[in-house]
Amino acid sequence: PAGGNSEKADQAGGRERSQEQYEDWKQMRSVREKAEAARLASHELSVLPTKKKNQALLAMADALEAGLAEIEEANAKDLGAGKAKGLTPAMLDRLLLDRGRVQLMASNLRDVAALGDPVGTVLKAWTASNGMEMSRVRTPIGVIGLVYEARPSVTTDTAAPCITAGNRTIRTGGAEAILYNPVLARRLSSAGL
Repeated sequence: PAGGNSEKADQAGGRERSQEQYEDWKQMRSVREKAEAARLASHELSVLPTKKKNQALLAMADALEAGLAEIEEANAKDLGAGKAKGLTPAMLDRLLLDRGRVQLMASNLRDVAALGDPVGTVLKAWTASNGMEMSRVRTPIGVIGLVYEARPSVTTDTAAPCITAGNRTIRTGGAEAILYNPVLARRLSSAGL
């Protein structure tokens, strides 16, 4: 086959695939690429000093508040689409991002920045029978994947402790928040991590 079909066959391991299978494969490749990029970047975050992690969390809080108009605009579009799809009032309320909720998200980021850094905390120390000093120390996991539906606060509520603990995240929000999740992610990313 010529053109896109040969690319489709080549990228799908030399076998012809249906368009749906090909789209699934492209999406999975994209997830793998994101996971690999996060894994490669995780070391940098795992050794970041507490002061820099806290500065990033504070910058994220400031970025959320500074982007309130953009966040509300994207959220209004998602809410409109949700109403058109017939989402329940409870689901629409979960989707709602207003000034008060954005300020609460920013406040929560600041609260986490005020906590102690768990990385390097010795949980237990002992001497083995052969005289070797042993200890159990908190260390970053590396990369944490999160899938969640229409709860905008999950984006910041999960980012904050993961950053504090030195972990990268890959987050996927629900389709109901297709417009404001990228806005939140851009705002959080503007803090430099």
